[in-house]
Amino acid sequence: QVQLEESGGGLVQPGGSLRLSCAASGLPFSGFAMGWYRQAPGKERTLVATITRAGGTINYADSVKGRFTISTDNAKNTVYLQMNSLKPEDTAVYYCNAVGMRAPYYGVKYWGKGTLVTVSS
Repeated sequence: QVQLEESGGGLVQPGGSLRLSCAASGLPFSGFAMGWYRQAPGKERTLVATITRAGGTINYADSVKGRFTISTDNAKNTVYLQMNSLKPEDTAVYYCNAVGMRAPYYGVKYWGKGTLVTVSS
């Protein structure tokens, strides 16, 4: 059974930092692209950052470039999102995502349950 378990959310003041973690189990971590998405109240879920294992390609939403960093620990099957210089508009539920990059999982998507990040003074 595939599980993506996020942790690390919470309340932080503007300008502060948080590190989110997503531990993956039940899937071949090396065969998946990993990512973080977020959904603010009343808005659609949007991409924050993605990282592919094969080519090491990393992508960020323009709104987080220079402030957020995505990384993986392959030994722990874990993907991280380091968030610095947080702004109130970063407030959202953050979801971990895994997308299969090769057979038999090609195109298959998995989601975590999300972790809430609130940026407020």
